[in-house]
Amino acid sequence: MKVQAARKRLNLNAGSWFLVLFFISLGIILRYTYVQIVAKDTYSERFSNQFLTDRVLQSPRGTIFDRNGNPLALSVTVNSVSADPTMMRVVAKKTPEEVADVLAPYVRISREEIIKKLNEDTAFVWIDRLLDVPNSNGIEAAIKEAKFNFITLHKESRRYYPNDTLLAQVLGFVGFNEDGKADAEGKAGLEAALDDVIRSNEVKVSIYNDTAGRPVFESVQSQFLPDQEKSVNLTIDTTVQFIAERALDKAMIDTKARSAAMIIMDPKTGEILAMANKNRGMASDVNKLKFEDYRNNAVVSIYEPGSTFKPIIAASALAAGKWQLDTVYNDTGTIIIDGHHMKNWDGKGSGKVRLLDILKYSINTGMAYLGTTTGGEILTDYVKRFGFGKATGIELPAEGDGILFDPKTMSKLDTATMSIGQGIAVTPLQMVQAFGALANGGKMMKPHIIKSIVNPDGTIYKEAQDVEQGQPVPESIAKQITDILEKEVSEGGGHKAYVEGYQFAGKTGTAEKLDAEHGGYLNGRYIASFIGYGPVEDAQFVALVVIDDPAGTFYGSQIAAPVFQDVMSQLVRYYKLSPTRSKHGDKDKSKAETKVLTVHRNKDGSVIVPNFVGHAYGEVRDWVHEAGLTFKPYGTGYAVSQEEAVGSTIEQGGSVTVYFKR
Repeated sequence: MKVQAARKRLNLNAGSWFLVLFFISLGIILRYTYVQIVAKDTYSERFSNQFLTDRVLQSPRGTIFDRNGNPLALSVTVNSVSADPTMMRVVAKKTPEEVADVLAPYVRISREEIIKKLNEDTAFVWIDRLLDVPNSNGIEAAIKEAKFNFITLHKESRRYYPNDTLLAQVLGFVGFNEDGKADAEGKAGLEAALDDVIRSNEVKVSIYNDTAGRPVFESVQSQFLPDQEKSVNLTIDTTVQFIAERALDKAMIDTKARSAAMIIMDPKTGEILAMANKNRGMASDVNKLKFEDYRNNAVVSIYEPGSTFKPIIAASALAAGKWQLDTVYNDTGTIIIDGHHMKNWDGKGSGKVRLLDILKYSINTGMAYLGTTTGGEILTDYVKRFGFGKATGIELPAEGDGILFDPKTMSKLDTATMSIGQGIAVTPLQMVQAFGALANGGKMMKPHIIKSIVNPDGTIYKEAQDVEQGQPVPESIAKQITDILEKEVSEGGGHKAYVEGYQFAGKTGTAEKLDAEHGGYLNGRYIASFIGYGPVEDAQFVALVVIDDPAGTFYGSQIAAPVFQDVMSQLVRYYKLSPTRSKHGDKDKSKAETKVLTVHRNKDGSVIVPNFVGHAYGEVRDWVHEAGLTFKPYGTGYAVSQEEAVGSTIEQGGSVTVYFKR
């Protein structure tokens, strides 16, 4: 009986537990069905909001290279720094002051600002974004050594300029958008002009938070390594750019000018080899440049060209048939036009002069007479053919148009004023384009600075073509003006631009500075300039130097021409251009100077030594290199003696010793 009763109670208890478990299981199944099917979207959204956050990551911007494949602007991966102030205080037991001492040397905010951020009642705060490369590397080691597990480093893309401020005004810079995203938008220069082409792409990734809502950045669901964007190859040669900027740096120190600019272009193609800008007080660290330092004066600024405009007017008058090379003008030092007296820069007269003298000695009265006898409408038409009055169309933002007189309303005085380079305004780039036509046999090429744009897979997206902008004057006229301007450099006011051993043509200019605010001119303030090209037999370069508002000496012949000479003297060596003239000019060439140095070898490979006396340093150097020998020069200039006898032989690997004297 007792056994049966016990068995009955056990069965009853088992049945009760079965019912309990059954209903619990049924409840779980029903709840699971509800959560997974009926309320799936609601719970998924609730989970995402509580445990996931979305972050936008960006691909790097496309790289900008020079013509030789050297990177000028590229995106690199650097660290951004965030902190968890709650974890710092509660778990790590660190004070804001202790942490600030470690972080301060590597970030751009002050120690006090770091402490303020770390005192915030939050689980996440940005300390600094996109550290520069040295600090980005340094902070990793510092955090690791300090064992700050509440400091997180985030890998982000930052724009990096490996040559620092070199070409800064042309390249521009990249800023942040309102969300602080890196490489967001080009703000100036090519970074802005090419923004649609090289701008980075964005992608969203989900990041888990812990139960306290702190982001766990290591939980990025997928590492984002996006495809590289299009890259850009420029016509710029970094070496030429460096030479130009170094020369301008020296000019800025010597003249204490407000700014200076230089453009070097290949007149045959229109390719810009260098475009340099310097401003007073400009920082030498690209990270410290101010927005105004990015103003590209070579392209956007307008100025009165002064005497550098005279060859354009002279070429126009010759091409129009209104003036001849042998036309005589009697210069008394003053000319009266519409009741106004116009004088030469020195107030003196030169008597009977021709165009050669008028340009060579920059005679204002002669140019005014040439201009007024040619006529304002004719001259304006030719000036426009030379590209003045409108932007060149180069691939850079904010290019200026310049200012010309209205040919229908310009007076005789306006014509005379324009003929000496006053009353009008041009950009430096327009001047280079126009003189490029004189250097290139009358054919004017459109300036351009982009050589090609390349897809990520290496295929060509776009390749620049050399564009001829017409022929403002015939080749014969361009040659006549070139001959005159060569004498300006070798014998006239531009002699400080003379490059020993080479023939360059050029013109100096000194103009009063325009008062952009009130009109007229600024008293005692000038713009000095020099523009030239060469070597004239086969011009490789056309270059303009503009020095704005120098202190002290302000004549272009004194302060701008030497900059041209400095740069061109280096470029003829860099491009290995052989000298084309003797030290004393074409009229006094020795037998040695009229013969080209050539390498003659014997059957055994030894080299026969020629007579080096009278030859320029560059000629001898080129011969020695071609012969495969070692060069031991003493002095510079022209060879006056040599240790190895003429006609003797030198074995391969031998040396040549030559003495030079200026």
